[in-house]
Amino acid sequence: MRLVNVRIRNFRCFRREMSMPVSKITAIIGRNDIGKSSILDALDIFFNDSKIEQEDACKSGDASDVTIICEFEDMPRSLIIDADYATTLAQEHLLNQNGRLEIHKKYNCSIKTIKPVIFACAYHPTSVQYDDLLTLKITELKQRAQDLHVDLSETDRRVATLIRQKIWQNAPDELIFQNRLIEINSEILKAIYEQLKKCFPCFALFRSDRASTDQDAEAQDPMMLAAKEAVADKQEQLTEISNYVTSKVKDIADTTVEKLREMDPSLAQQMNPNCKPPEWHRSFKFSLTDESAISLNKRGSGVRRLVLINFFRAKVEKQAGGLSNIIYAIEEPETSQHPANQKLLMTVFTELTQYGRCQILLTTHTPVMAKLLPTDAIRFISTDGQGDRAIYTSDDVALERATKSLGVLPDHNVRLFIGVEGPNDIEFLRNISGVLMRAGENVCDLCDMENRGMIMFIPLGGSNVQRWTSRLAGLNIPEYYIFDRDEVPPQQPHYINEMSIINARPRCQAVHTNKREIENYIHADAISRAFGIQINPPSDYDDVPEIVARKVHELAGGDPWDTLDDEKKDKKCKNAKRRLNLEAARLMTPNLLTQIDPNNEIRSWLSAIKRLIEQ
Repeated sequence: MRLVNVRIRNFRCFRREMSMPVSKITAIIGRNDIGKSSILDALDIFFNDSKIEQEDACKSGDASDVTIICEFEDMPRSLIIDADYATTLAQEHLLNQNGRLEIHKKYNCSIKTIKPVIFACAYHPTSVQYDDLLTLKITELKQRAQDLHVDLSETDRRVATLIRQKIWQNAPDELIFQNRLIEINSEILKAIYEQLKKCFPCFALFRSDRASTDQDAEAQDPMMLAAKEAVADKQEQLTEISNYVTSKVKDIADTTVEKLREMDPSLAQQMNPNCKPPEWHRSFKFSLTDESAISLNKRGSGVRRLVLINFFRAKVEKQAGGLSNIIYAIEEPETSQHPANQKLLMTVFTELTQYGRCQILLTTHTPVMAKLLPTDAIRFISTDGQGDRAIYTSDDVALERATKSLGVLPDHNVRLFIGVEGPNDIEFLRNISGVLMRAGENVCDLCDMENRGMIMFIPLGGSNVQRWTSRLAGLNIPEYYIFDRDEVPPQQPHYINEMSIINARPRCQAVHTNKREIENYIHADAISRAFGIQINPPSDYDDVPEIVARKVHELAGGDPWDTLDDEKKDKKCKNAKRRLNLEAARLMTPNLLTQIDPNNEIRSWLSAIKRLIEQ
């Protein structure tokens, strides 16, 4: 599942219900004590059942209605909720009107013992006798079918799912549907919720340097999180083990109660065998220690954050097959880090979200971090006229407020903005400029200039190019844009209209590749060395990342490439694209560049960049 929206009401500073869309990368920006950490804490309560206290209720709100709501897309294709029969959330009418799974967790914080009541907000039948089928046991469903004259002769009467479907399908009149709250952690529906919980994303919260809790100790040591992810990967097998152990123990317990009943019937009535499945990841104990056996959690904040950075880098390296169902929530990742490490961390985050269903949630106060964010990542929190919190999402208002709040470009020495389509293009330009500069060519070292704040890369991604250019227009700083051609001639380049607008502005220039994309400028020799493979030189319009991904996959063995589903192919191609720009581009030489780029396009870009910087 992928988290797409979170809503909170009556929790801490959020009295009125606030709604915040969640993207692949979501950055929450605002002044201190405005509620950024409260959003992450609310999600930790939702996903990890972390402790909620009476003090968590909003002082000016309704303490009996502290509610955390999460909406999901990419639901599991099927669920087994009874008799080993697969069904879907859509078939059970458990999705909301927008086709999303919407789960509400409501807490009564006005009492001492606080337990959640959990609902699914579902677009569900409201017609009498068709609105309560999920709450009926199988004998009651059979009776309902009989009362409604529904023929079950060709239906497996042992499967409640099939009986419900038959009843709904045979309604004499068209069913009336409305969004309604269905309590799913009740005794009758808890099987549904237990199955849904297994599909929720793994949520890992990395707090800033506030007072630690027991949960923080686990999250701050990334090894424990790695164990949790590994357990999630084998959840099906572990569930089978749990069920086997439970059944064996339950057999003995049932027999014991039966024997007890023979001796004392009244006492036996008070005995019910219960078994709580283990939390497998807590069975493993890992830690990172130095040569003096000092654990990571006892080290300084700067060291802990450096380990955190490299934990994420390791995840990127290991996850060529793709992460799935995990949300990393990081408070102020820039804490105690040099600006160069802050930039590196943002690059790693961007790369990490390219795989599977991994999402990043972060809070930041730092302009260096904020200016590297995609335009659709920013969520700005402030107060409205009544003192309630308001969240502005990825529109011009959010960007303007975030810029003003952080001072994203105060007293800067930026001399040039360089717009590219994504982080991989940035890595290519950094690497190729370094290769040429070290060989003595008269080009700028873009990596060094970025670290010194003289240039700023703008990863446009799929965002609106005009929005970015409008943000930068008033700063009176030169801009240079490099777009992929994408289209094979005689078709026009993909961004031809946007380029015309940019080139009409003073001190701005936009160009496009004359090959398919940046990767077509990496020589086959450099690719072969980086990947340990042999490939024929690709043509100008070949899909180089796919060629490399296919070759690497074939050499590794396994299923034929053409039998893989699109999602697996896409993950492998993205990993190949990243490695091409990170590793193969570093192995380029001036001679190899001349061979692959005889018209000197790359050198002309770097010359134009140098000229604009020196103006």
